[in-house]
Parts: sequence; C-alpha cells; structure tokens
Amino acid sequence: MTKTAVMIAPKKTLMSLAMALALSTATVAPALIAAPAEAATKGELTVEANQALNSLYASNPTAKLIGSKAKAVLIFPNIVKAGLVFGGAYGEGVLMHSGKADSYYNSFSGSWGLQAGAQSYGYAVFLMNDNAVKYIHDTQGWEIGVGPTVVIVDEGVAKNLSTSTLKDDAYAFTFNQQGLMAGVTIDGTKISKIKE
Repeated sequence: MTKTAVMIAPKKTLMSLAMALALSTATVAPALIAAPAEAATKGELTVEANQALNSLYASNPTAKLIGSKAKAVLIFPNIVKAGLVFGGAYGEGVLMHSGKADSYYNSFSGSWGLQAGAQSYGYAVFLMNDNAVKYIHDTQGWEIGVGPTVVIVDEGVAKNLSTSTLKDDAYAFTFNQQGLMAGVTIDGTKISKIKE
C-alpha cells in the first residue's frame, strides 16, 4: 500500500524556516508558502490534528462542550509565525466531519508592523451548522472574518458560553502558543483547500 503525499511541511522544517525568517528583513510570505523539502502524509496530519484536538479538550472544558455540539471541526495543529517588520504565519490542517478526516487545508496570514521573532501555535474552528460546513466545502479559499461568523473564544468569551448560547456559525480556539512573539490572532487568516 502506498501513501498519498500532500504538501505538508514537517514541524522541524517549519521551525527552521521560522527562525531564518525572524533574522531577515525580507518579506516572509513567499518563503512560508514555498514547497517544503519533504512532505508528510495525510495520515500523519490527521494523527497530529486528532492529538491536538484531544489535548485542547483535556485543557479547555468550553472547547470540549462546543466540540460536542459541532457539525465539523477544522484543526490546524501547528502554525508557525515569524517576522521582523513583515510577518507571516503558515500551517496545515484537516477538516474532521463525523469523526473522520474529510479534507485538508492550509492556513496563511501576513502582517506588517512592529514585530520581531518567531512562535508556533495551533487553532481549531468548530463549525456549528450545516451551512458553515457547506461554505467550507464550496469555497476553495476563505478568510476568517468573511463568510461564516467566527467567534474567537478567549477566557472572557468562554465564561459566557453554554449550550444554550451557541448561536454563531463557528467558534475558534487557539492553543499551544510557544515562542517569542506576543499574542496570537487568527482574524484575516486565509484558509485554502490543499489540492491533491
């Protein structure tokens, strides 16, 4: 049996790339979206996504509650962000639907401003209704903040959420933040389906 490879960069490659980018003043966007030297398999990405989701559930009861009501979950287990004035973040993830890997996506964001360093984090977007899942399937690329209403769940928002207050299309959680940069935001992140 052969493994089907998609362009999924291993963590080591991404972290090396992030550190190199943090030391340069060149725009990071082209480097972050360049093809990696090695490709992981869909199976490896699915395993990483499941592990990240289980870890999020173990550490965040609100995420677990929302996950129990979600129609599907889009999980990016490892996003790498780097920058020195210009910045960019890139990672790959999987859409889990009915407990199974449905399709694969990449996540990219770029930024400009006072920033220096590198960090990694993960995020999960819980899709709460069939229309949100359909939107993800029907669009080849979408931006968080355009399309389904995505609520970014921080500690303050989490205190006010319960099964009776879940009215929005999607809820997003960031997790496992590590590195030298302050704060994580996924607003404006572009998500595109990985072509096989």
